[in-house]
Amino acid sequence: MPLLGGIRPPIAVLCVLILALAGLTAQVLGPGSDPVVPKAVLSSQQHYAEDGAIALRASIDERVTDLRRTATALNAGKPAEPEDVLSDLGRTYQKWTGTTVVDLESGDVLAARGERIPLAWLDKEVLTGKSALLPRMVRLETGDVRLMTMALLDRKDGPQQLLIASNSLSVPPITLGPFRTMAVAARGGEVLATAGFEQSEALNSDQQRQELEFLQKQMSDLSAQAADRTEEHPVTAKQPGSRGYPGVSGTLTGGEYNGRVVSAGYASLASSDPEEKDSVAAGLGLTVVAMLPVVAEQSGSTGRELYGLIAAGALVVLGLLAAGFLWARVQRPLLRLFLESRRLARGDLTRPVGTFRGGEAARIGNALERLRGQLGGSDGPGTPGGTDDGGGARRAGRTRFGIRVQLVLTAVLLLLWCVPVGLLLNRTDDSVSVPATMVNDQRDRTDLVSDRVRRALNEAQADLVSTSRLVDVSDRDATESVLEDALRKHTRYAALYVVDADGEVVARTGGDPHDWSDGKDLPLVRVSGEGGKRPVIQAGAPVPEEKGATLVGEVRIEFLNSLLKRPGLGEVRVADAKGRTLAASNGFLAFEELPREALTDLVRAAGVQVGAGPVENGLLLRDGGNVTVAAAAPFSGGGVAADAGWTVVSWQNADRFQITAYEREDRSVLAGLLGLAAIVVCLGWVHLVVARPLRALAASAEKLADGDLKAVLYPTYHDEVGAVVRSLELIRQQLQARRQQQPRRTAEPRTAEPRPTEPRPGEPRLGAGGR
Repeated sequence: MPLLGGIRPPIAVLCVLILALAGLTAQVLGPGSDPVVPKAVLSSQQHYAEDGAIALRASIDERVTDLRRTATALNAGKPAEPEDVLSDLGRTYQKWTGTTVVDLESGDVLAARGERIPLAWLDKEVLTGKSALLPRMVRLETGDVRLMTMALLDRKDGPQQLLIASNSLSVPPITLGPFRTMAVAARGGEVLATAGFEQSEALNSDQQRQELEFLQKQMSDLSAQAADRTEEHPVTAKQPGSRGYPGVSGTLTGGEYNGRVVSAGYASLASSDPEEKDSVAAGLGLTVVAMLPVVAEQSGSTGRELYGLIAAGALVVLGLLAAGFLWARVQRPLLRLFLESRRLARGDLTRPVGTFRGGEAARIGNALERLRGQLGGSDGPGTPGGTDDGGGARRAGRTRFGIRVQLVLTAVLLLLWCVPVGLLLNRTDDSVSVPATMVNDQRDRTDLVSDRVRRALNEAQADLVSTSRLVDVSDRDATESVLEDALRKHTRYAALYVVDADGEVVARTGGDPHDWSDGKDLPLVRVSGEGGKRPVIQAGAPVPEEKGATLVGEVRIEFLNSLLKRPGLGEVRVADAKGRTLAASNGFLAFEELPREALTDLVRAAGVQVGAGPVENGLLLRDGGNVTVAAAAPFSGGGVAADAGWTVVSWQNADRFQITAYEREDRSVLAGLLGLAAIVVCLGWVHLVVARPLRALAASAEKLADGDLKAVLYPTYHDEVGAVVRSLELIRQQLQARRQQQPRRTAEPRTAEPRPTEPRPGEPRLGAGGR
């Protein structure tokens, strides 16, 4: 009999799975201790570092793009003096600490603004080759590091000039929140810039100065570790199948001081879409490190190991009962049927077939007993005048509990453990303790996204200002050519068009234009299209020397939606002053209300003027057993987009956080699901391999006992059930042979009686009374 067939393997596999699940349950439901720093806090620092890296990468790339775009516009426009070039550049983009125009032929400085830019780093390699005019990091005499961005001014009939812009390589201007610090590290781990550290002169005690020195030392060590880890390729640094941030990111844990443990996240600068667009900033080899001291968690594992052992022990007990039930009610009767059928097939008819308690085994046993009577000498019920003899007179009664009922009972026995563990053990409610760090990080990251969207809209309007200098309203074809070129270079726009003082469209490209009214009280960044299928975000820039003419650009909603998608932040939306949705990280309906009234109230509260202006807010909402972390951050800071009055609001369920209570609940649910999977696999295996063939065997055996000798019996599997089928086939052939021999005995001639002979001639005929 094959070792991998029959009833034994699924029962053995069930026992093995139950023991493995019991060991896993004892391990995961009763851990030794809680982590000192919750995983949720570490993941939040990682996401914070990723946000900082994205902001720094976008800032550097935008500076490079803006300078090159300005140089392209100057090369295509009318000749201008270097002083005028720098003055116009400073008015349009207020983002550089110093600007300089250098004559490439003579090396003379033609104009300069802001801080003095040293030129000793300029050489042939900077101006030629594959890395020509790429941004360079230069260290000043003061020890500060500056990022030099270059663009070539090459006008017709004029000398070539080099436009250089310098800016400090500083931490992105984002909200750090209390106690958080951030650093930008170069290759090798050198810290180029930091933010969030207090000045030692402002501290009042030696203990505070010692803590500051400790944190600075920790930042230096963690930055060196992060820079070393970011040297790895992003594909190999991630786990297989993981997605999210395109660069290398992770978490680190530092030392402990005064009951607080240093937690940190790091992220390398990476292109937003490496497959489609290269990033200049991504090639600088910079790493952003976010560090936050958190209070060390106290271990709360008292008695938890006992809970895990109790759950594991209960599973072992129920599993053994289930395996014993299958052995007693399925395996043992099936093996007895195999032995009885083989005995009858070999011709051993001296002993009656044993009795079975019920189900298909009882039906097959009764059929075997009737077949034993037929093989013993009676003609059987299928022949004329045939009846069962005394040894085969037993017939199968009604069997109320077949093998399927037995499998259901086994499943119910195992579900007595799976259901309570998966649905009742370690359940959480709205009283779960959520670290205050998570609420603060939700608020600060929402403010970061709000700043990111505001800067993107300001940048879009600044691009329009730069493009408006090339617009000539009197030449429609030339204007549309300029608009088409701008639309091709800037994917953030859906349409570009020029309107005159009466609101009429003079030139256009892209999608259909919408109405634009030039009012003094209306902001340059606004929303329209109410009542339509999608909001229309418009940004405008007056056309120089054309009174009343405005260059209008419609920002794609998809562009804003892409700015809102950040891992670990939940659902993010941009809402107007009335709380209506303008953009979202997930799907939304135009101008729809926020899904919860508390979120609308949070948006309204964020827009209230407090001190110098509106501030961001964060809340922990507990409602109906659910815990939600929400935050709202209005547009603030500066630029034309700050006047729009919009707010970025975000929320997510706390069960997404890697908090110990939710992890225990998830582990319990996982244990229950694994137990359910073991039930489905093993009992489904028994049903397919044993139950279905056994039910078919019972029906065939009863038909055979009733005299149906025509149907040939074929085994489905080479196992116990298949062995019984083969024995029944042999019995069928024996009965069929007996039936074929009965007509031959009936057709043999009977012995004839002697007939009287006639007397020979001359012999007297005997008559009555003659002698």
